[in-house]
Amino acid sequence: MGALAKVTGLRAPAFEHQFESNRPQQTLELGAALGKLLVPGDFIGLVGELGVGKTQFARGVAQGAGVPASQVASPSFAIIYPYAGRIPIYHADFYRLADFEELYGTGFTDLVGGDGAVLVEWLDRIPRAAPSELLLLTLRFRNLTQPDHRSIRAEAYGWRYVARLQQWRQRAL
Repeated sequence: MGALAKVTGLRAPAFEHQFESNRPQQTLELGAALGKLLVPGDFIGLVGELGVGKTQFARGVAQGAGVPASQVASPSFAIIYPYAGRIPIYHADFYRLADFEELYGTGFTDLVGGDGAVLVEWLDRIPRAAPSELLLLTLRFRNLTQPDHRSIRAEAYGWRYVARLQQWRQRAL
């Protein structure tokens, strides 16, 4: 079973769209456009290989939600990092976690569906952490000869996320 199937089961997304980014700043801007739309309870999962731009995208989301750029860093060692913006953003990175039990010990499950938006890098490492409804983003290198070019495939699972993805798509055009 592939990484995405681990997160979503065998369900098809209710809506999907592919964004393109040709430079790191554009990846940040796409994240910021999404961050402006987030509301408490939102769950965004990020999947992609090392160095593809997940943290850059997450920085943009946080900035779009009103978090000062100087406060945003990769939470690889902290596992979960809270940011105070227009709404709380809980930025998690599952890269260094072994399993759900280790994640559970961090208090992560208390954040899902709570007072802020949850943004998870490496969600495919612990797919059990994903709620049944989410916005799942897969970042990929588009062309190895142009390392800054990326595709961001957005899949909406649940009507809340269909609306969020459609709004984001409109803002990003």
